[in-house]
Amino acid sequence: MSRLWQDIRGAAKFYAGGLRLYPKDELYREMSFISYYFHWGSEEVLKLAHAERRRWCAEISEINKSLNPSNKNKEKSILDMKPNR
Repeated sequence: MSRLWQDIRGAAKFYAGGLRLYPKDELYREMSFISYYFHWGSEEVLKLAHAERRRWCAEISEINKSLNPSNKNKEKSILDMKPNR
């Protein structure tokens, strides 16, 4: 068996274990949220690690909550929002 074929079979075993990619819609939602509030470009936001990007979204959401204490006008956290499908 060739080395390439062995590598492909090994990769198939790895991916079969449930490796998932981050959903593209969620990535774009987080990117647009951070870009909107901080005026960062897409390259800057994409360079952030997943956990760091989620942290920035959480921090921005907390700022929004503190600025809008009224319950009826309170902005939702982006982390609470579900994609519209």
